[in-house]
Amino acid sequence: MKPLKEELEKIKRETQEKIFTLILAGFGLVAALAWNDAIQSLFNFLFPKTNGIIGKFAYAIIITIIVVLITLQLKKISKK
Repeated sequence: MKPLKEELEKIKRETQEKIFTLILAGFGLVAALAWNDAIQSLFNFLFPKTNGIIGKFAYAIIITIIVVLITLQLKKISKK
């Protein structure tokens, strides 16, 4: 009986951890969407004539470059 009870406790802990991770991921998505909207507004403010597909691609390229640079810096920091 004891191994079964321990296994059930382990499953319960793992389930709680997964739920917690999913909730945090949801909050992260909400924050990312808020930042996306803010950055798009800033981009449109700074470059008002770039509406349309060219502006959207320019925005996507700039954001991608920024994200890659931040990711590289975070990797350097995590290796220390």
